[in-house]
Amino acid sequence: MPLLMAKRALRELPSGAVLEVLSTDQGSERDFESFARLAGHVVACERLLDDVLRLTITKA
Repeated sequence: MPLLMAKRALRELPSGAVLEVLSTDQGSERDFESFARLAGHVVACERLLDDVLRLTITKA
């Protein structure tokens, strides 16, 4: 679900914009990295407290 919501949000953003996503789904890191590679975006992942992932996506 986090990836679907991020895809929708990215459609509204201009190239170069940064979207931050917080997720507790541990599969999100792999999913977002695959998505970014296919779409040309840049993604960075940071693990926060309580197994929360902060994914930062820079739109291509």
